[in-house]
Amino acid sequence: MRALVQRVRQAAVTLTGSPEILSEIGPGLLVFLGVTHADNQQDAAWLAAKVARLRVFEDDQGKMNRSVQDIKGSVLVVSQFTLYGDTRRGNRPGFDQAARPEMAEPLYESFVALLRETGLAVATGRFAADMQVAMTNDGPVTLLLESPAR
Repeated sequence: MRALVQRVRQAAVTLTGSPEILSEIGPGLLVFLGVTHADNQQDAAWLAAKVARLRVFEDDQGKMNRSVQDIKGSVLVVSQFTLYGDTRRGNRPGFDQAARPEMAEPLYESFVALLRETGLAVATGRFAADMQVAMTNDGPVTLLLESPAR
């Protein structure tokens, strides 16, 4: 399981072709989440805990020492199968490593539920929908997290 995590001042997601905002957050984390074939509930739990505790917000001394929980921020989670795009051959990405929707969606939903269990305010995109994501990256701070290999 992969999560591209961005520290944001704000983020919002709309469905393509619709002016209506589906979800939005203020200061916090924007998480693009990808699922591969080998992922399971343990991966979702490990990654949700890692995101919740990730210390990427500045403390009083200006060091990245506070988590999204510490600042009482929010999280916007957007499904992103393209995190498993493979471009090693040619210029068109292949997505063989991305899990099929029937496997990926339950793990995506589990990841979201586990984040909510930590007490965080969690907003989401719509799984498998064509979306537009707008955000103001703060820093910029962007990290790629990956659940442990087995």
